[in-house]
Amino acid sequence: MNLYTRMIVVLTVVGLISGACLSVVGLLTRERIELNRQKEIEEAIGTVVPGTKSYSAAVEEKDLTVYKAKGEQDNLIGYAVYARGTGFQDIITLMFGTDPDLDKINSLTILEQKETPGLGAKITDGQAFLQFWEDREINQGLTLRKPAVDTKEELASSEVNTITGATISSQKVLDIVNFSLEQVRSLKNQGKLEGED
Repeated sequence: MNLYTRMIVVLTVVGLISGACLSVVGLLTRERIELNRQKEIEEAIGTVVPGTKSYSAAVEEKDLTVYKAKGEQDNLIGYAVYARGTGFQDIITLMFGTDPDLDKINSLTILEQKETPGLGAKITDGQAFLQFWEDREINQGLTLRKPAVDTKEELASSEVNTITGATISSQKVLDIVNFSLEQVRSLKNQGKLEGED
């Protein structure tokens, strides 16, 4: 066997063994990854709809899942909305909580993002971005405050703060939230959020 043939055989065998190892690891860890993802969602629901004792998925679509959050007496205390959309770099996955009437956002949390480190990645920072999403009025949709302000008190009730130097990432999060709110309102008006438990 000449050197060229031997190299092809060795590389093929190494590639097959590596592929098989990756497949086995993927199969062995799939369940754990899914459990961790479910735990992350449960924690996020408790964060964005404070007081949640139980929840159920009312609607599950490709990039949108609406959870009904219930309190102590099994009463509806709000909705937790899991949404995905295109960011500046890649997909942004987030969750926000609303009151039952869809008048106000309680808070927002970013579950997954790959925005620019040091700039767009600040969308996960509580001080720089997330705090400005607490208790925002959403009846007319949310708007982005440019230039950025230092305190929540400087914002109008339906404004959220931009991140200086990362306006595109801030806008992308806002677009995902506003689009998701339109979908949730439409589902509610169609009665699709009421019957599921």
